[in-house]
Amino acid sequence: MAKVNKTKYALLGVLSLTSGSGYDIKKFCDSTIAHFWNENYAHIYPVLKDLEAEGLVSKTAEQNEGRPPKSVYSITDKGREELHQWLILPVEDSPHRIELLLKLFFSSDLPLENIIEKLTEARKKHESLLEDYQKAEDLLKADESLKDNKGLPLWLSTISFGKYHAEAMLKWCEETIQAIQK
Repeated sequence: MAKVNKTKYALLGVLSLTSGSGYDIKKFCDSTIAHFWNENYAHIYPVLKDLEAEGLVSKTAEQNEGRPPKSVYSITDKGREELHQWLILPVEDSPHRIELLLKLFFSSDLPLENIIEKLTEARKKHESLLEDYQKAEDLLKADESLKDNKGLPLWLSTISFGKYHAEAMLKWCEETIQAIQK
């Protein structure tokens, strides 16, 4: 079975919430879904071109004073239907690629200090992520305009996942540091 390009659906999902340029889409991804789904410009622009060719998005030129026109993409009815059809399909498992675990697995000949340094950095990263998730949750809950938005519980659940994951990583880092120091 051919592998499906999930960037297509990530972009359709973003455009189902808000229209925007490739830059706007990347910025939206970075500020919302980046804790569980990463997109980069190298993927976004070619996929937008394909989506437009398939009639799943439309493109308009938005003139900005003193700058070249900006391409703004919007999802079409056909695009909404395509997104809907994908959303109802079962979730496909994807392999994890965690460089920290790969390095840790093969680090038996490294100095203990180097391994602990990697784990300490991972711990700091996840402490920071936990703070970021809490701030995002607080902002969403405080935004009165989202109070009745049916997407709010779903958005909060993805933040909750991020918080649980960060907390688990913090606990794992501590346990691993303790185990290798013995």
